[in-house]
Amino acid sequence: MKKIINKKRNKNEPWFKWLTRELNSYEAFQDFESGKNPRDVAEDFISRNSIAISEVFENFDEEDKDTLDQFLKLTECEMHVFRIIEQQIESRSKVRFVDFKKRKK
Repeated sequence: MKKIINKKRNKNEPWFKWLTRELNSYEAFQDFESGKNPRDVAEDFISRNSIAISEVFENFDEEDKDTLDQFLKLTECEMHVFRIIEQQIESRSKVRFVDFKKRKK
């Protein structure tokens, strides 16, 4: 897998490690609090890191494409897990208690 040069000039760091580190340090929640949607936050991240990302594209190969594909699948899987959890939480709050002492006559 090709290596990239990141902001700190570490030439031995693979692009996916750099991306993970940068995303984890990015203050996306501050942007969410200011009313930005996830797509806008992602575009801001790309814009702020455009030079490093362009360096990734210069050396992108088939192995990198496969790695990106695996990341996309993992991210989609994580989104589905969070949606399922969200649905289960919502359904718990919809549970109604029935008073069996009251009988219909």
